[in-house]
Amino acid sequence: MEIEKRIKSLRELLNYHSYKYYAQDSPEIDDSEYDAFYRELEKLESKRPDLITPDSPTQRVGEKPLEWFDKVTHAIQMQSLTDVFSEGELLDFDRKIREGVGTDVEYVVEKKIDGLSVSLIYKDGAFIRGATRGDGFIGEDVTQNLRTIRSIPLRLRSALPLLEVRGEVYISKKNFAKINEGQKATGQPLFANPRNAAAGSLRQLDPKVASLRNLDIFIFNIQRIEGKSFERHSDGLKYLSGLGFRVSPDYKTYNDIKKVLKEIRDIDKTREDMDFEIDGAVIKVNNLNLRNILGSTSRVPKWAVAYKYPAKEKETVIHNIEINVGRTGVLTPIAVLEPVTLAGSVVQRASLHNMDYIHEKDIKIGDTIYIRKAGEIIPEVIKVNFKKRTGDEIRFEMPNKCPICGSDIVREGGEAAHRCTGIECPAKTYQNIIHFASRNAMNIEGLGPATAKMLLEEGLIKGISDLYYLSHKRDALVNMEGMGEKSVDNLLASIEKSKNNNIDRLIFGFGIRHIGLRASRLLSKNFDSLDDLIEASLEEIGEIPEFGEKMAESLVIFFAQEQTKSTIENLKLAGVNMVSTAKEIKTDERFKDKVFVLTGALEGFTRDEATKIIEKFGGKTSGSVSKRTNYVLAGNNAGGKLQKAVDLKIEIVDEEMFRNMIGTETV
Repeated sequence: MEIEKRIKSLRELLNYHSYKYYAQDSPEIDDSEYDAFYRELEKLESKRPDLITPDSPTQRVGEKPLEWFDKVTHAIQMQSLTDVFSEGELLDFDRKIREGVGTDVEYVVEKKIDGLSVSLIYKDGAFIRGATRGDGFIGEDVTQNLRTIRSIPLRLRSALPLLEVRGEVYISKKNFAKINEGQKATGQPLFANPRNAAAGSLRQLDPKVASLRNLDIFIFNIQRIEGKSFERHSDGLKYLSGLGFRVSPDYKTYNDIKKVLKEIRDIDKTREDMDFEIDGAVIKVNNLNLRNILGSTSRVPKWAVAYKYPAKEKETVIHNIEINVGRTGVLTPIAVLEPVTLAGSVVQRASLHNMDYIHEKDIKIGDTIYIRKAGEIIPEVIKVNFKKRTGDEIRFEMPNKCPICGSDIVREGGEAAHRCTGIECPAKTYQNIIHFASRNAMNIEGLGPATAKMLLEEGLIKGISDLYYLSHKRDALVNMEGMGEKSVDNLLASIEKSKNNNIDRLIFGFGIRHIGLRASRLLSKNFDSLDDLIEASLEEIGEIPEFGEKMAESLVIFFAQEQTKSTIENLKLAGVNMVSTAKEIKTDERFKDKVFVLTGALEGFTRDEATKIIEKFGGKTSGSVSKRTNYVLAGNNAGGKLQKAVDLKIEIVDEEMFRNMIGTETV
């Protein structure tokens, strides 16, 4: 009982201090004290996993990436807002409101956060689901990623039977700058603005990636609620703040449209000093009964508008267009500009995104163009001043060969990006090494991002095949910062061990576009060796179940590159296994076309072991329950997924039933 009491006490303590820090910006303890409580809770929960609950602070980041995002139908439509761009339009809005209700009106003025709109649903005080706005009627289930946002309470300070709120997910300017510093350091394309970064982060299939982006949220509306009612929107915001939410910052109420206009001007004057991006102000009727009288169209409410601030623009000239190769091999055209001061900084370069963007804007070298800072951060070219064209401008074309390594450049149908196909391209090497050594690839323990970076900086490796020749450079490894005799020997032993891996790990480790873990396993089951796969035709690969044309083409293109051939030859000489040990003569596909969702703690299997068994029998696993789910394998302390399976009438399988389904099969 003592451990149960301490776990409960720690959860309450951590939730309280998270509320003070994230919702109220008034921390009462420093980070080291919070971390100590958190580590204590982790330790106790590891001793008593049966006491782990979905709303525990330790359960914010899910362990397993999703395969897709399930669709969610919103119970209450998530409408957009009518935009107004002048004070005259806002005065017209006020006139129509007063004519519509025939009485004085109080308005709420809120900052329009430039992010991604989501809904959060709570039942009996517990967070059970979150979804993107989508088209307003149907969005995507991004619950796992929303759970990583620490300003979203997993359990409310006061339970309600049902509560659905709407908020705006965003990335602060400070965190956005850090993210782009990391992108630049690893040779990746920079995010254009915080909104794009937030949207991309929220749609990561792996919640661990989303958790690293430090997303945040402001809650700005109650969509539906049971057990409580309000007369005014501002009363609802105040109540939400007390529940533990971080609500719209510094919202104001006015019953005079002239004061509303002044507030909008004041916000505009100070928005560059804010730590989050806004692109306007939202003006709403405060009285909820008046909102019902005013009503809505099929798309927007009649009781609210968004006042949009104009973006700051400057004119300059494009002197040249250069190519940046990111860590994933994507080529990004960069405009080299006549230096110009914009929003407080000198701008000399601006992203042109891709060739579709260049063609759409009809941008040429030598053009006079207008630029602005997207989200007030990243410079972008918005249009050409065609009146200043002289005829001497030069049309830009994307190169056929990578400017860094000389490998072929490909652009797949339906995609805007051009990509380098070189496996040893210096621009991609860092990320290639990390992926190659990762757990699901060659599983080289001790070779994480920091070690990979040092090996490259010290010139000890230039590509993945060089890893298998590091034993000849042991002395240099021992002398590296942070390395010692034991850690070097462990690293070399792990590299040596990885030589014996089945070829599915090697194929996945190559990081071939469109070829994930499952596809790599299928290839190893259908070909006796890597050489057989390399010699296979497009048609032969395309005959493999679940393989599409893009996947087959990607493989053929990859193995045709000279860099790939050289790398594979070096791996062979180093003794890396090139033969499949997984090819099956007889296949048991008892789970063919069946989708399993695993939830709770299993006693006889790890989740990875259960997943491998399911896949061996032709089945698939998913991270979330949907109408496409066939079975939910439920262990101890199964949470919201189990309830959703009950609601959708999906067959629930316990561990004993699963054992009966698989017989004597083990991994």
